[in-house]
Amino acid sequence: MAAKTNPGNFFEDFSLGQVFEHATPRTITDGDIALYTGLYGGRFAVQSSAEFAKSLGYAGQPVDDLLAFHVAFGKTVPEISLNAVANLGYAEGIFGAPVFAGDTIRTTSEVIGLKENSSGKTGVVFVRSVATKQTGETVVDYKRWVMVNKRDASNAAAEAVTPDLKDVVDAADLVLPEGTDFGAYDTTLAGGAERWGDYAIGEKIDHVDGTTVEEAEHMMATRLYQNTAKVHFNQFTQAQGRFGKRLVYGGHVISIARALSFNGLANAFRVAAINAGSHTNPIFAGDTVFAWSEVLDKAECPGRDDVGAIRLRTVATKDHPPADFPHKGDDGKYLPHVVLDLDYWVLMPR
Repeated sequence: MAAKTNPGNFFEDFSLGQVFEHATPRTITDGDIALYTGLYGGRFAVQSSAEFAKSLGYAGQPVDDLLAFHVAFGKTVPEISLNAVANLGYAEGIFGAPVFAGDTIRTTSEVIGLKENSSGKTGVVFVRSVATKQTGETVVDYKRWVMVNKRDASNAAAEAVTPDLKDVVDAADLVLPEGTDFGAYDTTLAGGAERWGDYAIGEKIDHVDGTTVEEAEHMMATRLYQNTAKVHFNQFTQAQGRFGKRLVYGGHVISIARALSFNGLANAFRVAAINAGSHTNPIFAGDTVFAWSEVLDKAECPGRDDVGAIRLRTVATKDHPPADFPHKGDDGKYLPHVVLDLDYWVLMPR
């Protein structure tokens, strides 16, 4: 009798140019928004207040950009990373049309690179994933690479192909929500006085606060995104693995760091692009996440004098308050308490 369950794809099941139409489309609800707020406590005004958002030309209160990203990501897991060891990094991620409650997201992915690891037990799969909503508009278009187990280490690997990825998304390619005008942006209501012109390239900001990862919350968050990767849920299996316990989904850490960044970047109202990202060390329930950011670059938005773009590096740490701005050691390797290095563009009123 044919198997009816999905064991997921192993490294040798992927081929260059392979395309996946991911199930199932996901309609975002007000309940999803409320749960996301309860998990991370984000306070950015545009995503917190429908009236604030409407005053800037939005049709209503948009969904947090990272909630849309995680839902789009979660759709890819059953085909791409069900048998993953770890998600390794991101590049060329551009956020498009804003998402509102009632919008339905679907995702497709194409395999753009394959590379077996030297151990012969795993390989790295590179994919481009594009999420759209029911209008046909692109919500997010990004590339990522993930380490996936082989079904059998003795199986021959395909010829290695590593895609050529941009280091930085061109600021001219950033998408501004249509119909918006940030001239009426109220910094008092938004909770921070600093606008685009108040930040300098090279400036570093300690976001001060910390958030402890709870076992139930990181699993609840991963379920919210319908991310079925085994390493996050199955303690019976993970107890026999390398760490002896469940790994926290890297996206959970990204959202915690983004929420923490409000203290110092309150008016960074939209994540516009992800240039690069690395989950540098594993994180587990009980660890406390802190974050700091560095201003890497600034750019004007063509034809707009009401909004500008700031390129940030946000670094998250575990059990290490980041007043010393930890990043890499003298050997060029990430320090053991650094868990995330995220390079991204945000939009901010001028």
